[in-house]
Amino acid sequence: MARPAAIVTGSDSGIGKATAVAFAEAGYDVGITWHTDEEGARRTAAEAEAAGAATVVRRLDLGTDVGSAAPLVEEMVSELGQVDAFVNNAGTGTSTPFLDMALPDWRHVLEVDLTGPFVCGQAAAKLMRESGGGVIVNVTSVHEHVPLRGSAPYCAAKGGLGLLTKVMALELAEHGIRVVSVAPGEIATPMTGQEEEDPHGKERPGIPMNRPGDAREIASMIRWLASDEATYVTGTSFVVDGGMLLMAAVANQQRS
Repeated sequence: MARPAAIVTGSDSGIGKATAVAFAEAGYDVGITWHTDEEGARRTAAEAEAAGAATVVRRLDLGTDVGSAAPLVEEMVSELGQVDAFVNNAGTGTSTPFLDMALPDWRHVLEVDLTGPFVCGQAAAKLMRESGGGVIVNVTSVHEHVPLRGSAPYCAAKGGLGLLTKVMALELAEHGIRVVSVAPGEIATPMTGQEEEDPHGKERPGIPMNRPGDAREIASMIRWLASDEATYVTGTSFVVDGGMLLMAAVANQQRS
């Protein structure tokens, strides 16, 4: 019997790496993509292979060559033999005030964080339709739901990806394809300026659980959503943030 296969974009580090390894440990073969960190992608592949997975590693540039994404997805699926789960994890962001945001920077973030998942998700969905179904997980952010100063294109893209998830789920259910989004809060990864280490000792007074999340905590949610235990779940955003979004209620209470 053929092993199931999952493709995780941006899996050279952080959430993507943890997710690729989680799928490998669950018995999947794994497709891994990277943009600038090939060495990181190779380390992810080595961990996945140690768990018994076959791997396919490719460079994916959603910022300047998004048109190449669909053929790349098709190529990876051809090598893996099938695709049962596809995770749109690759992303980028800025820390620029709205009034100072340059149009090229705006376009770059939207290209990577919104157009990229559209192109990759569409390519994966077409292949899943032919094979009888699958699961697509779009990794968004708590900023799919709430704004963040200095992150206009990031918030616009993540909010857009959240609604794109719902449209995809609505249209693809008839083909046996489930689509969900996972919205992480602060996670200890290189993207948030942190090393991949145990975050339990790092204090975060602004988060009810008083720490950042571990990338493996997000990976376990993604892996569960792709499993047979979640077969009635689609079109929903799963926030995994240690209670960060609840702090608006605390701030409101402090003002009253």
